[in-house]
Amino acid sequence: MGGIVEPRLLRGLRDYFADQMHARQWIIDTVRAVYERYGYVPLGTPAIEYLDVLSGTAGEETQKQLFEVKGPEDERLGLRFDQTVSLARVVAQYPDLPRPFRRYQVASVWRCDNPYEKRGRFREFIQFDIDAIGVESEIADLETITAMCDAMRALNTGPFRVRVSDRRVLNLLMPLAGIKPEMAHDVFRVLDKLDKLGAEKVRLELTTGYQDESGSRVPGLGFSAAQVDQIEQFLAIRPAKREDVLAQVRSLFQTVPGVEEAVAPLTRMSHQLTLLGYGEDQVVYDVSIARGLAYYTGTIFETELLDLPEFGSVCSGGRYDDLVMRFLGERVPAVGTSVGVDRLLVALQELGRAPLRKATAQVLVTVFDQQRIDDYLGMTYELRRAGICAELYLGTEKRIGKQVRYGDHYEIPVLVVCGSDEFARGEVQLKDMSIGRRRTAEVADRGQWRAERPGQFNVPRDQLVAAVKNLLAQIAQE
Repeated sequence: MGGIVEPRLLRGLRDYFADQMHARQWIIDTVRAVYERYGYVPLGTPAIEYLDVLSGTAGEETQKQLFEVKGPEDERLGLRFDQTVSLARVVAQYPDLPRPFRRYQVASVWRCDNPYEKRGRFREFIQFDIDAIGVESEIADLETITAMCDAMRALNTGPFRVRVSDRRVLNLLMPLAGIKPEMAHDVFRVLDKLDKLGAEKVRLELTTGYQDESGSRVPGLGFSAAQVDQIEQFLAIRPAKREDVLAQVRSLFQTVPGVEEAVAPLTRMSHQLTLLGYGEDQVVYDVSIARGLAYYTGTIFETELLDLPEFGSVCSGGRYDDLVMRFLGERVPAVGTSVGVDRLLVALQELGRAPLRKATAQVLVTVFDQQRIDDYLGMTYELRRAGICAELYLGTEKRIGKQVRYGDHYEIPVLVVCGSDEFARGEVQLKDMSIGRRRTAEVADRGQWRAERPGQFNVPRDQLVAAVKNLLAQIAQE
């Protein structure tokens, strides 16, 4: 035999135990219910794609984050860094797909990123995407934004804000500041760091560059001070009433051809958002949003939780009309958004809004007497066949007190206890563990506890299922 292997995880990866898995699944189920109300249908794609499929659509920053994989026949492969590229490949590969093709997908993605586990940045994480492919209509952008709002409300995130911008407005920066159009992506890549780096470092990266905290040199783009002044005038347009933001954009770009065409979609969207009840408290226009990915062509948006403003975006996306072109050679309009499920889970845990539970079982049937194991099995399966999640205690501990503590550790709501006295009377004892946990803090005297027996009562054996259902209903209302 070989030596002992040290159990360890790669930095940026994590294990999820029952309470987090339940909460994560709750997020997925809640978001899925919202998206299905909008008519999106599910899609699944492989985690591994050919490297040229992935790398040809990744921007410079994302290119560095690709996990490369060597195939069994020396193929150059990679783990997907998002799900949009795989979707574009699917649309190109299956020409008979109906258009519009509106799909949702929830799956893991991988990035060789610098992880910050405590703030929800991981190297493997789940994304929940919706996308509408083959849709030119601006209503698809509107629906994507309102679906994000509806999902945040359904998740009870507390106050949130969807910040909306548009690449067509951002593109006006190039002629305004006298910057060549081919430099647009480099400018947007730097502007996308505004929230993370701050205005001073962004200015330095646009001009001469700077030395970061690690001592590494961050090269500058070489723009003049006057050019960056123009960019900073644009960035000074802060989120306010949607109409006010659009008025400031028109004023700043009044000498730039095409400003009205660029602003018109946002003008129409603002009217429709108001019409549908999505006010300024939910959706604001923030033209400083750039989004680092190279493939966005129109509206772009990010969702932040106002109770955790420093946490960053938990749901983001935009319009990308050119992504499928490299596979098909034709322009296919598309818009979508992605919820960072694991990132959102960390945020909801910090806010105390994640429903954490350790068990799936609603009932634990304890084993008082191994000679009566058939009776305990009968109770357990009777509960299960009635639709109640029930666990039979299968540990080695024979003492009921230890079994009760096991149920308490997993926060199982109801315990069934049946010893020789209960069997003789044709009864079972039920324990409401939630009452027991509350009363533990109130009753200090052990004798008083035994006398009161909080949350404990006996019922006839043939009424076990009905009594458990009634008790679970009461617990659910507390």
